[in-house]
Amino acid sequence: MWGGRFAGGPDAIMEAINASIGFDKRLAPQDIEGSRAHAAMLAAVGILSDKDADAIREGLLTILSEIEAGEFTFSAALEDIHMNVEARLTELIGEPAKRLHTARSRNDQVATDFRLWVRAQCDEAEGLLEELLRALLAQAEAGADWVMPGFTHLQTAQPVTWGHHMMAYVEMVSRDLSRLRDARDRMNESPLGAAALAGTSFPIDRHATAEALGFDRPSANSLDAVSDRDFALEFLSVATISAMHLSRLAEELVIWSSAQFRFVTLSDRWSTGSSIMPQKRNPDAAELLRAKVGRIFGANVALLTVMKGLPLAYSKDMQEDKEQVFDAADNWLLSLRAMTGMVSDMSANREALRAAAASGFSTATDLADWLVRRLELPFREAHHVTGSLVAKAEAKGCDLPDLTLQEMQEVHAGITEEVFGVLTVEASVASRESYGGTAPAQVRAQIARWREVLG
Repeated sequence: MWGGRFAGGPDAIMEAINASIGFDKRLAPQDIEGSRAHAAMLAAVGILSDKDADAIREGLLTILSEIEAGEFTFSAALEDIHMNVEARLTELIGEPAKRLHTARSRNDQVATDFRLWVRAQCDEAEGLLEELLRALLAQAEAGADWVMPGFTHLQTAQPVTWGHHMMAYVEMVSRDLSRLRDARDRMNESPLGAAALAGTSFPIDRHATAEALGFDRPSANSLDAVSDRDFALEFLSVATISAMHLSRLAEELVIWSSAQFRFVTLSDRWSTGSSIMPQKRNPDAAELLRAKVGRIFGANVALLTVMKGLPLAYSKDMQEDKEQVFDAADNWLLSLRAMTGMVSDMSANREALRAAAASGFSTATDLADWLVRRLELPFREAHHVTGSLVAKAEAKGCDLPDLTLQEMQEVHAGITEEVFGVLTVEASVASRESYGGTAPAQVRAQIARWREVLG
């Protein structure tokens, strides 16, 4: 493609390091879509004859069908997907193929292809995030009033409900969805027509190609258009945060499905056994999902590192953008599907959840709040009294509700029989009626709100 300038061919190692067809062939559908839009525009403005444009269009469709059928031969000698398609187009239609590259460069071509590909991943991820939200909502609705322990530092803190816990993940995933939509809106500009870096002297219509490719507008600066990879970085950032959320839930599923917790049972579809221990039921899907995060985090850091020192406009370093994004996208979308499957199929053990909620002095805060409300103690004093009662119960080997009234009055004489009404886990969760609290009525209100949002 640059034979007029060079007398000799590249070294074999140079050819190997320079070739990208091994991975950028994934961009074939987008490359052909962009070329079709470019050819149609060239014909519309009179740069290309209708006859040549028709030949190019039909030739590109033939190439696409060959690729989809697995009949296309990709050549490393042709370096990338753009030259592979162009060479085959020349074989098919001859001279008109050589006119296709008028008023564009591989710089704006690859920027367009890659942006189209990332945009398509955004659309697929949006649907998967919505599916996960619905699966979490179904779990929350089923257990809106099932009491379970809430944790801080992985220590029993206060009783919450299963529904409330599931709704926490609804909020996380909804932010992922919001970030994804925001990133998609921002990336929806067309680089096509920016050419190598300075635009072109041909009278092209960039708005027409942008519209044909489903972009909101053409990019406003040709230098930025060919050198920008913010769209890929934003996609990776969204994927990174989302994968972190998935990993947190996966960690809980690993813990909860253990014999020590028995909070949930994962279905056979998402569990494996042991080759030597027949009793084992391993949460391998959750563990693998937890590990996938490393690859997604790594892709984000890798692309940031590639881009951090590049002057304007295009540099060959940017060829290293795609493999990281391809891998991260594959693993994020796979993780979303796996988590949705696990959440949809898992069964929560209501009895085990309730028993765990009732242990570990989980209603101590309710006792302190009662002392403030009924005895008008300052909270710090109520906290001290409650701590003393916890120590007494711990020494006796029982929980707070198992202390006698006399034992409580030994710590503070003002405590009455009424206190036992706030020491059950059911009373505790029912009392948390503040907006966003764990009271079943609040949980159901949030579920209804999200059902309406999702439609």
